[in-house]
Amino acid sequence: MPYQRELQVALDAAREAGDILLRHYRGGTESWEKSEDNPVTLADLESDRAIAARLRAAFPDDGVLSEESLSDPARVEKRRVWIVDPMDGTKEFTKKIPEFAVSIALVENGEPIMGVVLNPAADITVWASKGDGTFRDGKRVRVSSVDRLEDTVMIASRTEISREKFKNHEGWFREIRPVGSIAWKLACIACGEGDLNISLAPKNEWDVCAGDVLVREAGGLYTAFDGSTRIYNQADPLIEAFMAAGPPQLVRTFCERERARSRDG
Repeated sequence: MPYQRELQVALDAAREAGDILLRHYRGGTESWEKSEDNPVTLADLESDRAIAARLRAAFPDDGVLSEESLSDPARVEKRRVWIVDPMDGTKEFTKKIPEFAVSIALVENGEPIMGVVLNPAADITVWASKGDGTFRDGKRVRVSSVDRLEDTVMIASRTEISREKFKNHEGWFREIRPVGSIAWKLACIACGEGDLNISLAPKNEWDVCAGDVLVREAGGLYTAFDGSTRIYNQADPLIEAFMAAGPPQLVRTFCERERARSRDG
């Protein structure tokens, strides 16, 4: 199996981090705002330290980009970089919604090649490595077989739904379903639990990199609306493009229709 050692280290790190998050989730933790509508907790920081310690011990020459750690600018020159979110979905965590996740990915020359997304509250781990497929708790999974927008369960951010970001898409889908963490949304798409994910807000590389691998290896696409894919480990980790994930035909159909809608106003 390709990247077997890397995957095992990532799984061990994700499980340790998941145990930390679950302890804080059940027992309570201190939280504060890093910026407006962007909370962080002691659980995030403890999880980040645990993951970083394992990655740096196992792969000292690799770079690391993490949401909760100061980024080393030299990482952009490295061939291999770990891209980590020690807890994606902190808002869900603080509201006791069990849709947050640990997200760990490995990028090689800008391409995501291995990813782990672990939801400790649901006790589910989804992982993938390049060329070996996507697995949920050891069972191989694939994206949905739905190929028509009108039959689609589209999963999206609660915040984006509540802010009526999808008012221009009324009637496009069978259902718009709110789901928490974007890493967890992408894991759900990779497992076929939801047909399509649309994101109408910027994301960071650490939010989506592992989920990107899961979707790709499950037979799906994760693209910007113009059809482009992300080259990871950029100096600026912000992904400003709106993104779509799901079965290839469904993603292409949505993106074509969205581009036509934008042109027509």
